[in-house]
Amino acid sequence: MKNSYQKAGVDVEAGYQVVENIRPMATSTWRPGVMNGLGSFGACFDLSELSYQKPVLVSGTDGVGTKLLLAQQWNKHDTIGIDCVAMCVNDIIAQGAEPLYFLDYIAIGKNTPELVTEIVSGITEGCKQSNMALVGGETAEMPGMYEENHYDLAGFAVGIAEKDQVIDGSKIIPGDVLIGLPSSGIHSNGFSLVRKIIENRQLSESEKKMILAPTKIYVKTILKLLQHFSIKGMAHITGGGFYENIPRMLPETCSAEICLNSWEVPQVFDTLKQWGNLSENEMYHIFNMGIGMVCAVSQEEAEQVLAYLSEQQETAFKIGHVVEKNNQESFIMKEACK
Repeated sequence: MKNSYQKAGVDVEAGYQVVENIRPMATSTWRPGVMNGLGSFGACFDLSELSYQKPVLVSGTDGVGTKLLLAQQWNKHDTIGIDCVAMCVNDIIAQGAEPLYFLDYIAIGKNTPELVTEIVSGITEGCKQSNMALVGGETAEMPGMYEENHYDLAGFAVGIAEKDQVIDGSKIIPGDVLIGLPSSGIHSNGFSLVRKIIENRQLSESEKKMILAPTKIYVKTILKLLQHFSIKGMAHITGGGFYENIPRMLPETCSAEICLNSWEVPQVFDTLKQWGNLSENEMYHIFNMGIGMVCAVSQEEAEQVLAYLSEQQETAFKIGHVVEKNNQESFIMKEACK
């Protein structure tokens, strides 16, 4: 027999089932410092478990955007949680912070335990890729706000860094080299345009997979680099593409000069450009174009960084360098560089 809350569209028993389903996934991500998690009114983390002298907490929050609509349309929910984690954690690693813990927020029209468990399986995988603990979150069943099979997903990540090692780009100077780490595809930005481009097309399963490829997480790669090299600045290439994000890491006196011939742009971007009849300039204003993270390093260390990444079986490209601004734009694209 249904109670009044169930008749109003909220099934608290389904909520309890979700918690039991995801508890083992969450606890599998826990790391030193976690004190409690699912079931508490708030999650506690003990910083004294870590060996930081002057710790600074670096936090970030983000969602997945309208990529969710395609995941729902195509009934593929197991990787969208990776996107949610990636969008948060790639921002905090760009400041040199080691990820500590993550909380998620799922708002859904009808709480179906199997669906929510599938979403959280992706969040768990993203946390494992980041060596970050999933310590809590919220699943809000909101009939009337969302259709029965629709949901929204957001997350919140906290990382830690020594105060004098926070990376803010202030040490970048002209002559520094820009190294690009490849993306896994579109990542989680520009999907309002992507959906517009593909709305009247019949896509193959391989094309759907290409479009929904989960966002790459750069945590382990960056943390390794920070152990051996001095990274002066980092830019996570998200909404706004190259033109908005690379200048964010630069001092006011510097510009970035990018060489368009220095890496191979993945097929998905060529396809979108063709299908959407987009200009090259538009593409770099919207998408990551195959480069998901950019690191600024000194000329002296650049070749060593590239060699180290190669030894680690990590792909990387020298995509440009920093120049003096001289009343120029803060971002310059060139077909070929010296």
